[in-house]
Amino acid sequence: MKIKTDEITSVIKKEIEQFSQKLEVSEVGQVVEVGDGIARVYGLSKAMSGELLEFDAEGGVITGQVMNLETDMVGAVLFGEGNRVREGDTVRSTGRLLEVPAGPEMLGRVVDPLGNAIDGGPTIKASASMKVDIVAPGIKERQPVKEPLQFGIKAVDSMIPVGRGQRELVIGDRKTGKTAVCIDAIINQKKYWGTADAVVCIYVAVGQKESTVASVVDTLKKHGAMEYTIVVSAGAGTSAPMQYIAPYSGCAMGEWFMWQGKQGKTPKHVLCVYDDLSKQAVAYRELSLLLRRPPGREAYPGDVFYLHSRLLERATKLSNENGGGSLTALPIIETQEGDVSAYIPTNVISITDGQIYLQPELFSAGVRPAINVGISVSRVGGSAQIKAMKEVAGTLRLDLASFRELEAFAQLGTELDPASQRQLDRGARMVELLKQGQYMPFDVIDQCISIFAGSKGLLDDVPVPAVPKFEREMLENFRGPNKALRDQLADKKSFKGIEDSFVAALKAFKAAFRAS
Repeated sequence: MKIKTDEITSVIKKEIEQFSQKLEVSEVGQVVEVGDGIARVYGLSKAMSGELLEFDAEGGVITGQVMNLETDMVGAVLFGEGNRVREGDTVRSTGRLLEVPAGPEMLGRVVDPLGNAIDGGPTIKASASMKVDIVAPGIKERQPVKEPLQFGIKAVDSMIPVGRGQRELVIGDRKTGKTAVCIDAIINQKKYWGTADAVVCIYVAVGQKESTVASVVDTLKKHGAMEYTIVVSAGAGTSAPMQYIAPYSGCAMGEWFMWQGKQGKTPKHVLCVYDDLSKQAVAYRELSLLLRRPPGREAYPGDVFYLHSRLLERATKLSNENGGGSLTALPIIETQEGDVSAYIPTNVISITDGQIYLQPELFSAGVRPAINVGISVSRVGGSAQIKAMKEVAGTLRLDLASFRELEAFAQLGTELDPASQRQLDRGARMVELLKQGQYMPFDVIDQCISIFAGSKGLLDDVPVPAVPKFEREMLENFRGPNKALRDQLADKKSFKGIEDSFVAALKAFKAAFRAS
């Protein structure tokens, strides 16, 4: 029998060609142990730390991420419905890092940490994706923070100013109004939407009750703030891995907008609220224990500094060469019984550029927002204020700190000299002036006029209970009969040259107010 070598050769060639087309090389392992959102996988010898894994579970593929690299196994966390993964299931390495969808399609939506819609709306078809965990931009890619990010809260914008690209910690006990301060800041960005100064807001809820998140979303909708906001929710009922990655996912979604400035597009400014990082640290502790990480620097509590610093370092004001975009971070930390010297609070205080401390005693006394100006600080300061605010609020913090000391002294029943009594009277009126209703942000020009009136002593003889009414009617006056003067201040952003006109207008208004 004669063998036709040409035919055999052609068949082998054809088979090789088809084989190379169909061949898919991927490293495959098996689940050895699974439970509580954690899986131990055998056989992935080339897996990288942080690599995305695909688990062939019942009902479809489940994603996970490598967290531990051991001698013969890898420890992975499971995202989504981890209870569908069983022992013996096949696991494939992808060679990719975890990514989330990003882009304008995300605005106005409530999503989980993987970017899936959870608001009952249509599936999100995002135009871009961003890596969840990246290295923060270096010094050369940044520039100093110098543009104000207005909160619309008089006490914050005057004494603890926050700039675009800053990291400002919001810290305090439970139920002291931490979330309310941040929601006010988000609502206040509405006036900039549609302009070159537009700010995209991202609210990340970690370990919150679903009802609390729904209430926040309703508030944002009611004030027309959802059109420029993304809500990332990892509720109290979600797994620890989802709560752990939620802040990073929110930050990644914001970074897409921040880098738009490099392409000459807007919006390029972002505000990220992480509510709260204490619960993220608790979720991370759970993962550390389940992965059996040794209790040293690479596990809870040692690694919590790295956990939060690699998130907050991503907040930045980019250089003009990179488009000048910014990402401002407002991490929230809950303290126990006012203990700001505990491990996690001191960690985050050392990472951030200042803190807004909300005090339970002030909250109970009816001072809302309950900001303690003695402990609260902004390390950016006047760079993040308009000129007019710098002119009127220069000594406000010291005056209020002196008032608090004097108030404590006066409670002893000591007789005060006339100068001290005057200081006490003015301090009481300034405290009343800085009180503000929830979800009622003030325009920065209105804030300047109010603080100007108080610092010039024009409220010294107005009864304390009448201060809110005086302020309300005074601001109405500057939007009516004295609108031209207010417009001058809005244009110049400084009281220089028009200070006397303002004093005269305020005295005339005060006389009319008294008469009425």
